Amino acid sequence: MENNYFGQLSVIGMPGCEAFIDEVDSYLHQWRGQRTDEDFIVRPECKRFGNGEGKAVLSDSLRGRDVYIISDPYNYSVKYKMYGQEYPLSPDDHFADLKRVINAIGGKARRITVIMPMLYESRQDKRHVRESLDCALALQELENMGVSNFVTFDIHNIGVQNAVPLVGFDNVQPTYQMIKALINNVHDIQLDKEHLMVISPDEGGMTRCMYYSSMLSLDLGMFYKRRDYTTVVNGKNPIVAHEYLGRSVKGKDVIIVDDIISSGQSIIDVATSLRERGANRIFAFATFGLFCEGLEALDKAYASGAFTKIFTTNLIYRSDELKSREWYAEVDMCKYVSLIIDTLNRDETISHLLKPAERIKALLEKVHGMQ
Repeated sequence: MENNYFGQLSVIGMPGCEAFIDEVDSYLHQWRGQRTDEDFIVRPECKRFGNGEGKAVLSDSLRGRDVYIISDPYNYSVKYKMYGQEYPLSPDDHFADLKRVINAIGGKARRITVIMPMLYESRQDKRHVRESLDCALALQELENMGVSNFVTFDIHNIGVQNAVPLVGFDNVQPTYQMIKALINNVHDIQLDKEHLMVISPDEGGMTRCMYYSSMLSLDLGMFYKRRDYTTVVNGKNPIVAHEYLGRSVKGKDVIIVDDIISSGQSIIDVATSLRERGANRIFAFATFGLFCEGLEALDKAYASGAFTKIFTTNLIYRSDELKSREWYAEVDMCKYVSLIIDTLNRDETISHLLKPAERIKALLEKVHGMQ
């Protein structure tokens, strides 16, 4: 690789991202050969006073640097003490720490790129009634603080980028990595329309599923969520039923593709409905596995045969309990993020990384050649 870098590279991992950026750093040193003595990682100190107030401290000067900040606002394993009691950092706390780090840089960096795989407040992206537009407001706030580029993954609504039209905004899909993980974990999978289908759990995920369907030449089905709009539970209209639209799934393996698993109940409902319709094995792809309500319901569903395996990326925090589950498979994205950082640092286009069609095609040719 040529050394035409935009600026000296610095990678900052926000609290909770330490293991991830260590992997990223390892790849960067491998690719840059003789420059392995260069230290890319900058570790900020996000301190708290006894009353909960915080501050960020940087031990290194970032003047003239090309800075990449990796942040996971949904990492609840990071804790702090306030008035002698311990609390997990909320997404708001993580976002405040991110702003503190940017503030500590003090405008000295040559360029700042924020890599936030699951964008802060990304599900609060549009206004239905008198309500806040948190995601758009957060993006504008970071832009005003000097952020030049945003990199996120499988965003809930790509339209939110319109809030910051004058800065870079890249939405990355982990399609290739998901397909590769399926092939590596399920050795007898048959990637043809006679044996496999792609299903969207709701109408909002159809675009995502259409891409999988097109790349793999598979039939496509969809569920739509019938809701009770006369009732509000936890801020949402409860789902009454999942109605299926599509061809028969009888005797076929099925891939359910979604962006987020929150409680996991939708995946359980959709998988159970597909099994009742005669589907064979059920695999779920989700970029982000939050599992907000624990793993017990999913354990029971797996034990009953509702699904075979759930794939999520390591872009956000995964608990040790989750990683120990037989039904869970992790999709490693460290190399992909490293490629994005390395390419951007050389001020080159990442279009080839955002469009993985050629890599998927090569992978499928390799698989079909082995069968």
